[in-house]
Amino acid sequence: MNVYLGLGSNLGDRRANLSRALDLLATDGTQLLRVSPVVESPAMLPEDAPADWNRPFLNVVAQCSTADSPHAMLDRLKAIERELGRADGGRWAPRPIDLDILLWGTDEIATERLRVPHPGITERAFVLTPLAFLEPLLTIPGHRHKTVLEWSRTPGRHIPLWMGIVNVTPDSFSDGGRFTDWPAVDAHVDALHTAGAELVDVGAESTRPSATPLDASEEWARLEAVLTPLLAEHASARLRPRFSVDTYHPETARRALALGADVINDVSGLTSPEMLALAAQSGKDFVAMHNVGVPASPGRTIPADEDPVAAVERWLENRLEEWQRAGLDLGRIVFDPGIGFGKNPLQSLRLLRDIARFERYGLRCLVGHSRKSFMQKIAGEGTDRDLFTIGVSLSLCAQSVEILRVHDIAAHAAAYRGWSHAR
Repeated sequence: MNVYLGLGSNLGDRRANLSRALDLLATDGTQLLRVSPVVESPAMLPEDAPADWNRPFLNVVAQCSTADSPHAMLDRLKAIERELGRADGGRWAPRPIDLDILLWGTDEIATERLRVPHPGITERAFVLTPLAFLEPLLTIPGHRHKTVLEWSRTPGRHIPLWMGIVNVTPDSFSDGGRFTDWPAVDAHVDALHTAGAELVDVGAESTRPSATPLDASEEWARLEAVLTPLLAEHASARLRPRFSVDTYHPETARRALALGADVINDVSGLTSPEMLALAAQSGKDFVAMHNVGVPASPGRTIPADEDPVAAVERWLENRLEEWQRAGLDLGRIVFDPGIGFGKNPLQSLRLLRDIARFERYGLRCLVGHSRKSFMQKIAGEGTDRDLFTIGVSLSLCAQSVEILRVHDIAAHAAAYRGWSHAR
């Protein structure tokens, strides 16, 4: 049986508790198929709860295959909770581990001991965000009028995923030359993940305006030296970051996937026949970014008198038709509106304001706006681009954007934590 389980912890070493629970689940015939990224959420508490109960949870969703009956699985989950030290301190009390059956195939179960789908599943962002990462087009029995992705976008219930950036380039606009060898990359990735990045985007070719293009062999020579040890180091971790490779070269993408990369971030928009075939065959996530030319050029933009959102929508509608003809699973495609790529500063700002217009296409959305030059054009010379980026990011969170690709993960996670607790 295909089963989705929810795991949460807000007491002790939360990440270690989740990892240990996953280890214990992966015994006695239960197969862990996939584990979602980790998301943090405020504790759900009644108004009169003690102040020291207000401890944020770390949460994941695990997709499993099991031969157990639902009630046998429930007994196993309760046994794991006891083994990891959960005591009966009250319904809302902090706990080292909380394990729930979220979905049991397509079944609806209602007994004295168990209700599936889990009650309140459509209202819990800490379940919906991880579930939407694993299977965005999944529908919930009894709630089939919306996909998991649509439920996750309900205002006030959304949790973003942070994507950190690793440029192994000498000429990227923000951090070129800082991370060109393995020790520097290793330390940077560890810092990004510790700060809250559940995805890490690794790129070897700068796509800033007027950048020098690389061929696939030059790009791979830069990437391979850091990507091989990076993927090997994290391969066995239960709660590892997902690694994305930023490339528009199909041969680079093929090699990266063969090494174990999780995502291909294609700034050319998933347009080449070779990249389409790879996306159809691999089953991996592909990011498709709108652009009017790579690398970006200030003189090549959407016409100034044209609605930029409508222009990007037309591009996306054409791409969707081609992706469907090519047999792509649209649940594995992530749309990026391409802030700064073929847009003037006001057009980029307009896209950021109206990003929710793209929800109707049923794709997850990624926005990469961090530290880009349009900020300086709007706010003036001397603008702190990191602070501007955080302000934009919180606006995008309010518009339920799934993935935010940013440089300063620690500052974003802290700002979002305050924003989400005060909401």
